[in-house]
Amino acid sequence: MASMAEQLASNVNLSAFSKATELKKRIWFTLGALIIYRLGTYIPVPGVDAAIMAELLAKHQGGILGMFDMFSGGALGRMTIFALNIMPYISASIIIQLMSSAMPSLEALKKEGEQGRKKLNQYTRYLTVFIALFQAYGIAVGLESMQGPNGVSPVIHPGMFFIATAVITLVGGTMFLMWLGEQITSRGVGNGISLIIFAGIVANLPGALVSLFNLGYTGALSPIFVAIFLILAAVTIAFIVFMEQAQRRVVIQYPKRQVGQRQYGGDSTHMPLKVNTAGVIPPIFASSVLLIPVTIAGFLSSDSTPSWLAFLGQEFGQGRILYMLFYAAMIIFFSFFYAAVSFNPKETADNLRKQGGFIPGIRPGANTATYFDTILTRLTTIGALYLVAVCLLPQFLINHYNVPFYFGGTSLIIIVSVTIDTVTQVQSHLVAHQYQGLLRKSRGAKGKKR
Repeated sequence: MASMAEQLASNVNLSAFSKATELKKRIWFTLGALIIYRLGTYIPVPGVDAAIMAELLAKHQGGILGMFDMFSGGALGRMTIFALNIMPYISASIIIQLMSSAMPSLEALKKEGEQGRKKLNQYTRYLTVFIALFQAYGIAVGLESMQGPNGVSPVIHPGMFFIATAVITLVGGTMFLMWLGEQITSRGVGNGISLIIFAGIVANLPGALVSLFNLGYTGALSPIFVAIFLILAAVTIAFIVFMEQAQRRVVIQYPKRQVGQRQYGGDSTHMPLKVNTAGVIPPIFASSVLLIPVTIAGFLSSDSTPSWLAFLGQEFGQGRILYMLFYAAMIIFFSFFYAAVSFNPKETADNLRKQGGFIPGIRPGANTATYFDTILTRLTTIGALYLVAVCLLPQFLINHYNVPFYFGGTSLIIIVSVTIDTVTQVQSHLVAHQYQGLLRKSRGAKGKKR
């Protein structure tokens, strides 16, 4: 069966794609949903002066606002209804996932199958509303206290009415994006939430390329450096593709069983363990935590900024030695933390023993759990060092050579991982379509014989 699936996957071509009407409907639905999302990033929040807001964001581009504006596809800089983007939902999902490993009641829900998953999704939605309300209120109050370069507030008519309007608009935009992402996942192709972030980053890449070429054209950057940078970006993308697909396959053996005169079992399979188990979460968390003091120090006036906060804002600026060291350390910490939460060696070993499976040469139970833990530690070490290398090298180029922010390691990892996942799902739909075609042909042949 496995060899047949591989043969079908290798025979997938354009003719097979043209016949897969269901897949084409899914792709068109996905594209339509993403177009709706992009249109929403240009609908402004009522009562905000977009010109002053753009000036403020340009001033704080190197802080946490710049990173969130990148993930939102420029919606935060334009202060539109999708300014919060899907980030509250991602934060809620991570919190629920962490709590489900620490709280026995939530952990029991994870083991209840489909019904438990629906319950956890409901809790995630409730938490998303709470986080979005908190963030939207903070943005609304923060906008009223901000002042542009000329001392003008970006809020046209401050007051409770503006705060209420902004909170309702921003929360409503986030909840709509959450619903849209779920619709893409169920009726389209790929993971809807990931595709929304992907679309926001990719939408700004043409502008980033134009900005890079302008720097080379005006002489701010050497044309040779621009060419070397593009080659380096291509090599980095190839390296990310390799590392995101890299995995350690642990061989699992199932014993043979004799039932009457027939033998069952004795199959050998493998359990794939990814090198980068944590994905893109460690760089996002590390960037968010480290950029908070820089952003706060930037919003406060020089007279009101405490000395310790001014020191943090200066020394933890992007490109500084302390920033680089702490950034690398926090990526490594979050990589191990998330890997420990997402994969439980003891639970995996117990489930394997209950199913009658074992690793050749390793005794079931505690020894298998120790074996899994050793492999996971080694893989996570490699994955964490890979994330540090990919994130720090573009960071150095961005801050020392004024390369556009969208060429950062975090954005490249998101683009590559989402692309790989989407292409894999497209291939799965094509293989399933070819299976259905073979079944129809076999049934038709049997009918003719009769």
